[in-house]
Amino acid sequence: MFFKKIYNLGDRLEDIVRGRLSHYPIIYAFIGGAGIIIFWRGVWHAVDYFTEFFIADDSVASASIHKLPWWDGPLSILIGTVLLLTIGLFVTSFIGNEIIISGLKKEKKITEKTEEEIGDDLKEDEKIKHEIHKMNSRLKRMSKILKKIK
Repeated sequence: MFFKKIYNLGDRLEDIVRGRLSHYPIIYAFIGGAGIIIFWRGVWHAVDYFTEFFIADDSVASASIHKLPWWDGPLSILIGTVLLLTIGLFVTSFIGNEIIISGLKKEKKITEKTEEEIGDDLKEDEKIKHEIHKMNSRLKRMSKILKKIK
């Protein structure tokens, strides 16, 4: 019950923030990019810290980890996650929309499809394009007729 309330609150907050940021795409992209970098910085530092902790060798880490507190990596992961969740980019930046949509449609991955199934998909796409072209032609004819009537 408590988790559901927090989830709904976060979902509403995300909708509000996304709605406002969508009017400023450059700022939206900048914040999203910063969130991704902060998240991966945290992963990087956490792995470096734990590697140095377990191996006890300064030459393994990519940064001066011994100068940073142990919680630097986890804190960056948390900040990056909260930022990306708030602006609605956490899932899409790591998974992508096409994978989510294909999963919802229960489609196979392109690597799992046979050549015949891919051919069928292409034929279906061509049929759809042809139908759209026919509809466009009809609309143009209807538009001309309506212009003549006026």
